[in-house]
Amino acid sequence: MQLHITTSEGVPIYLQIVNQIKYLVASGRLSPGDELPPIRTLAEQLVVNPNTVARAYRELEQVGVVEKRRTAGTYISAAGSPLARGEQVRILSERLDALLSEARQMGFSTDQVVELLRVRAADLMPISSNDPSQDKNR
Repeated sequence: MQLHITTSEGVPIYLQIVNQIKYLVASGRLSPGDELPPIRTLAEQLVVNPNTVARAYRELEQVGVVEKRRTAGTYISAAGSPLARGEQVRILSERLDALLSEARQMGFSTDQVVELLRVRAADLMPISSNDPSQDKNR
């Protein structure tokens, strides 16, 4: 697990750790049951005070992203965090915003972008004939 801490952006270090771990969970790079590094180990890797890492882990535990197991470490929550889904939506929304901005600059309408998205999705994920929830009349 690689985290990158910066002091130039004005974001507290513990919050940078929290946000990056949430992102790793939301993106699937950390899965339920994965163990996080021990507090002291991560603090040494990041060259920060162990109390900073402990604060980040506490915050992640409070929102359900991780769970502490006595004497066994800190693990990504097996129950799945609703925050992880929210983070996924946030990430996808940022990418969609960028796509829509570029499309607008190129003169594409929203309807044209949606149609192109449908075509690309059909190419990447063929509709299953057994799935009634899929629209077969595209």
